[in-house]
Amino acid sequence: MAMLLDYSLPELEERFAAMGEPAYRARQVYQWLWQKGVTDPQDMTNLAKSLRTRLAEEEPLALPAVVRVQESSDGTVKLLLSLSDGESVETVLIPEKDHYTLCLSTQVGCAMGCTFCATGTMGFTRQMTPGEILSQVLLARRILEERKSELALRNLVFMGMGEPLNNLHNVLASLETITHELGLGFSTRRVTVSTVGVPEKLERLGASGLASLAVSLHAPTHELRNELMPRAESLCPLPELMERLMAYPLKPRQRITFEYILLGGVNDSPAHARDLVRLFSTFRGSRPKVNLIAFNPPAEGPELAYRAPAPEDVEQFLEILRGKDVTVMLRKSKGQDIGAACGQLRAAHEFGSGA
Repeated sequence: MAMLLDYSLPELEERFAAMGEPAYRARQVYQWLWQKGVTDPQDMTNLAKSLRTRLAEEEPLALPAVVRVQESSDGTVKLLLSLSDGESVETVLIPEKDHYTLCLSTQVGCAMGCTFCATGTMGFTRQMTPGEILSQVLLARRILEERKSELALRNLVFMGMGEPLNNLHNVLASLETITHELGLGFSTRRVTVSTVGVPEKLERLGASGLASLAVSLHAPTHELRNELMPRAESLCPLPELMERLMAYPLKPRQRITFEYILLGGVNDSPAHARDLVRLFSTFRGSRPKVNLIAFNPPAEGPELAYRAPAPEDVEQFLEILRGKDVTVMLRKSKGQDIGAACGQLRAAHEFGSGA
């Protein structure tokens, strides 16, 4: 059964029509939920008392419970959320120079099983609903308000637990509310969806125009990517993926971002950097952009069979790309000490650290 938080605005208007209420009442409720963050119908003061009571009785509306809040030494904040059925997910607030970015989860667990990702060790449990995805934004805003943060939440990245395109229907529904002027009101340029690349669903995301695209690449060749991300590579081998990305619809000045985690002794050599340059040399259309992230072993959770790259190897890799005019950034993996860094999200109770 859908909850009030799961409805898009057209769906909410249909629901209110079925209740004998005019469409503008649905718009009022939609604004209360997403613009004002009010989730108790009794507090929606421009609604008739009888309607408020009816909504409270007929439309279940509950945000996930915040079970645990952890703060990193670098200011990153990880929230462990308990969903209505007792399943747990994590969402992460990442401080930037003048704003926060929120890393959103889209599934409980993940079926992709990438070998360097802690979430992948969980396996897949279920999809998150649109309301569960969107609730992460409301809860993050509440945390910032409670802390009287001077920095606002400005960017959203679908880079948390799960493969977003394997829950595309609910992800697109959440993106509609995220970018709607009566909803959360984020610019599409402030929202990024990260994927390993899922054929057909990739095209549907592009056709929506609701978010920027980031691609989890992590290897410059089919052979190495197949070792690191066997399920992703079987879904869409690297040559096919690059062809699909070259046809991906982009807005003016928009570019595809490629995420590349440097794993010590695995994908971080000068030869790998040159292979990456060759891969991008065939990329037609807009110039790609690369985010390099140096892997660090998780501070908590399952052990992964990888080590951090040597600083000199990271620098050499970076310089080879820059020397060949590849747009590249070295991003610091934040939240390392609380297991909130890239690829480390995994519901804490799963590995016995408690909540």
